[in-house]
Amino acid sequence: MAKRDDHATDADDRVPDDPVDGPADGGRRGNPALTSRAAILAVVVCAIALSLAYPVREYIAQRKEIADLRHKEAVARGQVEELLQRKQQLGDKSYIEREATRRLHYCRPDVKCYIVLDGGGGEGRQAQEGGSPSRPPWYETLWRSVEAADRPR
Repeated sequence: MAKRDDHATDADDRVPDDPVDGPADGGRRGNPALTSRAAILAVVVCAIALSLAYPVREYIAQRKEIADLRHKEAVARGQVEELLQRKQQLGDKSYIEREATRRLHYCRPDVKCYIVLDGGGGEGRQAQEGGSPSRPPWYETLWRSVEAADRPR
């Protein structure tokens, strides 16, 4: 047996690289930045993200549509409430009489009604100053159209 010198160089003690365990000297081998496991993991994560993107987008769009429809429903309910109140008002005989007196200048047979012709309003002042009102009364416009239709062509 040959006796080894303990002071011999380390180069003699090296064991060839083992392909399973890596280099025998414990150093790192030149690993690429992206291993096959990392590439497969990246592909799987991308596939999951892509498969979830469309359903999430549809979910968000449907939630927005539901919110819009709820808002429209609330607006419609408000309109229904207003119309129900208006219907109740129109069913009241005293309200109808007040509106007929105020809007149409109707007068009940047992009440004396007066109409002030020269109340000093803006239209009366324009007529007194020599200027014509901006628009003629509706009945004058109607009468002019009847006369125009009656003329032969």
